[in-house]
Amino acid sequence: MVTNDVVRYYHGLMKATVIAIGSELLGVQRLDTNSLRLTAVLDRFGVELIAKSVVGDNEEALVAELRRRAADSELVLVTGGLGPTADDVTRPATAAAFDRGMQIDEGLVDHMRQLFQSFGREMPEVNRRQAEVLDGATVLKNRRGTAPGQRLEAGDCTIFLFPGVPRELEAMIPDHLEPWLDSHAQNVGHGLETGVVKIACLAESAVEERIAPAYERFGRENISVLASPGDVKVYFSARGTEAKRRAELDEMRRVLGELAGDAVYTDRDDDVLETVVGRLATDAGKTITTAESCTGGLVAERLTRVPGSSAYYLGGIVSYTNELKMQLLGVPESYFVDHGAVSEPVARAMAQGVRSRYGSDYGIGITGVAGPGGGSEAKPVGTVHMAVAGPGDDDVEHRKVRFPGGRDRVRKQASQLVLDLLRRDLVRRS
Repeated sequence: MVTNDVVRYYHGLMKATVIAIGSELLGVQRLDTNSLRLTAVLDRFGVELIAKSVVGDNEEALVAELRRRAADSELVLVTGGLGPTADDVTRPATAAAFDRGMQIDEGLVDHMRQLFQSFGREMPEVNRRQAEVLDGATVLKNRRGTAPGQRLEAGDCTIFLFPGVPRELEAMIPDHLEPWLDSHAQNVGHGLETGVVKIACLAESAVEERIAPAYERFGRENISVLASPGDVKVYFSARGTEAKRRAELDEMRRVLGELAGDAVYTDRDDDVLETVVGRLATDAGKTITTAESCTGGLVAERLTRVPGSSAYYLGGIVSYTNELKMQLLGVPESYFVDHGAVSEPVARAMAQGVRSRYGSDYGIGITGVAGPGGGSEAKPVGTVHMAVAGPGDDDVEHRKVRFPGGRDRVRKQASQLVLDLLRRDLVRRS
C-alpha cells in the first residue's frame, strides 16, 4: 500500500530521534544495538540526533513518546514492536498517536503466506496483524523477515517504523532509510563518518603510546580508543563533504596503521580476528586444525562462526585428560612426567599431533589453567601455553602467557592470542 510520498528539504541540520521498543530492553538481558547502527547512518548524512529513548511494550507510553518526539524532531526512527503478538504495540500506538486508521493489506498477507510456505510451514493467522498498514503510510519491504516497515508523515515530521530484529534492520537501512536521507537531508556537507583500526593482543596503554603522535596531527577529539580483553579498537572520525571525509579518513587510517604496526589485524568495522584469519587462510589455500584443553573448543567455535570456514577448517580435538592427549594427539607420556600437562612441550606436541593426525597445514595446541581452581605456585591460574605448528615439521611458534581475570576472560584472551599468532604466520608467508 503506497500513498502520496511527501518530499521535504531541510536546509538546517535535520533533527532526529530514535525510539527502541521492547520491555526486554528495559532489563539487563538485552541491549539496544539498533540505535547504534542508526546513529552511524545519521552521522554520515549530517543529521543531528537529539534524543534516544527506550519504551516498553506499553501502548499508552508509546503514544505519548511518539507525540513528544514528533513535535521536536523532523525525523523519528522507531525499531521494534512490529511482530504478530499481543505485545507488539507499535502499529496501534502509532495509529493512535497520529489519529490514523489501519487496514489489512491482503497483498502483504499473501506475501507472508508464500514466505512461510517456502520454509515448509503454514502461516499462523496471528501473522495477519503484520499486514496492518496505517492510513497514508508507505510500506517498506523487509527482504529478511515477515514484518514490513512503514513510513508516514505527521505534520512536519517523517516517521519510520522498522522491525527490531537487528538482521532485518541491517537490510532495511540501505533499502529504505539511506535512499530517503540521500534525497531529503541536505546536510551532507556536515556529515560525520568514522573509521577504525583493530589491534590484537596489545594492552590499551601500549596502543596509547604508539598512536600518541596522531593526536597532535589530527586532534585528540577525533580519535578514541575502546579496549576489551585482547582486542583494542581505535576509532577516528572526520566531518565534511563525502570527498573531504574520505580523504581525511584514508590518511588517518594510514597513519594510525603505521603507528600501531603489525598488531593491526584489520581496518574493516565488520571484521573480527577469526574472519581475518579465515580470509588469509582461504587466499593462501591453507588448512587448519585445533587441539584444545583449557579453551574447551572455543578456538574451533570462533573459526567456524565464519561462513565458508569449511574451506580451511578441517576439525579439532578437545582433550582435557592426559590420557586423551596421549591417545588422540600422540603426546609422549614423558612430557607429562617431566613437565606437566600445562607446559611448552605439551602445547607443541598437541599442535604437531593434531596437524599430523588430520593432515592440515596448520595445527593449534592450547593447554593451561583457566581457573578458578587448579593453579599452583609454579603455574598459577591464568597460565596458558599455546603453540601454532605451521608447514614444516619443526616450524612451531610457542607462547607462554599468564592472563588476568576470571575463567571466561582467560579463555577468551587465550583464543585471541593463538588466532593472532596464526594470523601473523599467514601474513609472513603471504
